[in-house]
Amino acid sequence: MKKTFSVFFFFFLTFFLSQKVELKKVTDSSQTITGEIGGIPITVELSYTGIVDCDQYQHYVDGWYYYDKYKKKIPLTGIYDYYGNLSLYNFGTLQKQKARLLKELITSLQKVEKTDEIAQKLLPKESIIFDQSALKNNPIPGHFYLGKKVQAATLFTGNAMIYRLNNYLYLPNNKKINTYDFINKAGGNELISYASGENGNRVLLYFEQTSNFNACGQCGASEGEKGYRVLYFTKDWNYKNYEEFLIESCWENIYDVTKTKSKEKQTITYKIGKSEGTPAHTITVDIKNASVVKSK
Repeated sequence: MKKTFSVFFFFFLTFFLSQKVELKKVTDSSQTITGEIGGIPITVELSYTGIVDCDQYQHYVDGWYYYDKYKKKIPLTGIYDYYGNLSLYNFGTLQKQKARLLKELITSLQKVEKTDEIAQKLLPKESIIFDQSALKNNPIPGHFYLGKKVQAATLFTGNAMIYRLNNYLYLPNNKKINTYDFINKAGGNELISYASGENGNRVLLYFEQTSNFNACGQCGASEGEKGYRVLYFTKDWNYKNYEEFLIESCWENIYDVTKTKSKEKQTITYKIGKSEGTPAHTITVDIKNASVVKSK
């Protein structure tokens, strides 16, 4: 009997733990990506080393690549720009000196747009340019330049951004999703609650995120965007879609807000005043049921 109870308890505990929802924040400052140069397999590892001017979408990177067959690391330095383009250079025996000089020469959006023009004046031994102008390319196409020799280059990824604010949601049935992939790249989510209903499952998130990755641009110096997101899933925890409800926003000019909590603290009501682009409305957050209702 004791043995039977122990086995039952073990399976009950395993089932209970597998039904939990958790959120974990992981900030990536480096990426390892596979690819090809001239059809030959390569591996590239790049690390974020700082932003250009004041835009997090544009950053300096350093790292290396090697041909998988030989695994001899070849140093790289370069720029990831706002449009998703990745420009990488090897300067041979002068790698450290010219990598530092390249960063000193590229200090603004205007100069980022001339990255390759500026880099070529420093006489790189090798250049690898990946063009992500079509932001949904996967793999990402590019070119490898060695003297007058030009070869096709490819990265087997749909996103060459090195610095990433990942918010991983660990779901029942051993499923995992990342808000970086399907909401936005700003992170800032907090798990509030989750619940089940006739139409599936819901996850309630609260978020605070920057209004603009460009701190020098519109709303870049604001207090950011704040609000709630309700994520909808099937009964088997397959992701369907999400809704977003702002309670403070520079972009929407939402600042006139009155917040009240119910006695049991399971419901939060936000009365939001009229702004230039948004009529007055009320947002009611039901924590227990992981739901949000917007009303007039």
